[in-house]
Amino acid sequence: MLTLVNPNLAVDPAAVWVAKDEVVTVEFAGAAGALESAVGLNRYSKGDALLTGSTGDRWCVSRDRFDAKYRPEPSTEQGDAGQYRNHPVRLRARRMSTPFTIERSAGGDVLQGNSGDWLMQYAPGDYGVVAAARFDRVYRVLSSGR
Repeated sequence: MLTLVNPNLAVDPAAVWVAKDEVVTVEFAGAAGALESAVGLNRYSKGDALLTGSTGDRWCVSRDRFDAKYRPEPSTEQGDAGQYRNHPVRLRARRMSTPFTIERSAGGDVLQGNSGDWLMQYAPGDYGVVAAARFDRVYRVLSSGR
């Protein structure tokens, strides 16, 4: 299994620009804990967002990142549990041809991907893994290469 350490998809010729458009169901953690996502353990702190995607996948997002990346749907008030849609932002992604692991952030949870899954880079040092089937349903490729 390939172990990735701080790759930079901004300069990776195999990486592409992608965007996600998804409404998710959100609750906010009343206490610190962990949930098992499709790609590994996700630890969270009190107040962090616990998301369930349109494909049934679950993951967590720190509260500050959640507030910057998601907006409530009309039936939900900002900061309340309910339905949220991500802000459509471009990010770099690479489809992996071999099983791999990567830390979400330095010293963070270790995520695991299978051959065909996607490595996502949200910012320098900030990574995710998206299973191939979920990627095909939720993301769209904007362009290839640089």
